[in-house]
Amino acid sequence: QAKADTRTGRITGMEALVRWNHPRRGFVPPEEIIHVAEQTGLIRPLTLFVLAQALRQCRSWRRAGFDYDIAVNLSLRNILDAELPNDVLRLLDDVGLPSSALTFEITESSIMADPVRTEAVVSRLRSMGVSIAIDDFGTGYSSFSHLKRLPVDELKIDKSFVLHMAVDESDATIVRTIVDLGRNLGIHVVAEGVEDLDTWEKLGAIGCDAIQGYVLSKPLGAL
Repeated sequence: QAKADTRTGRITGMEALVRWNHPRRGFVPPEEIIHVAEQTGLIRPLTLFVLAQALRQCRSWRRAGFDYDIAVNLSLRNILDAELPNDVLRLLDDVGLPSSALTFEITESSIMADPVRTEAVVSRLRSMGVSIAIDDFGTGYSSFSHLKRLPVDELKIDKSFVLHMAVDESDATIVRTIVDLGRNLGIHVVAEGVEDLDTWEKLGAIGCDAIQGYVLSKPLGAL
C-alpha cells in the first residue's frame, strides 16, 4: 500500500502487506495469519520471506526510476530475535539495497511487552541505518520515556483516530496533538486510514508529513 507526501501527493514509498485468499476459507485476515505463524513457530521464516520479497520489489522499482522506500512490519517475536539484525544485513547485501531504503514498523504494544530487549534489537537495527516506525500510534501504552530512548524515525497515527477526524473534534484534537509531538521531537508523522480528500486537506493544514489509505489506493499487488 502506497504512502504519499501530504503536501505534494507524491508517492514516497510502500508498506508490504500480507494477504491470503485461501481456496476454501476465502480471505484470511492478516492478524489471523500472524497469530498462527507465531503459535506454530513459523513467524521467523514468514518474516524473512516477506522481507526478501519486499526488498527485491523495492530494487525493481528503483531500477525503473521510482525512488521508493519499503516498510515491513515486525511482530513481537521478531523484535525479540537477536539474530534479526544479522538476517537484515544479509538480505540487504544479497539484494544490493542501502539500509536507508528499509523501514521496520513496530506496534506500541510490542515495544512495551519487553522494553529492555526490544530497545537492544531496535537500537542495533537503527545503527545499521534502517528506519524505525511506531505503528498504530495512540492505541498502546508506551510512555514518553520509552519514546525518548528508542531511536524512532516515524510515528504512524492509528486509523481509528484518522477515519472520523473531519467530523469528530476529539479525534481531530488527538491527531493534531500527535502531529505536534512528532514535530517537536523531529519525528516524521504518517496518518493511516485516510479515505477522503477532506481528511487529506485537514492533515495538510496541521502539518502532517505523509498519508496512507484508500484515498490513494487499496492494497495492491506489486505489478
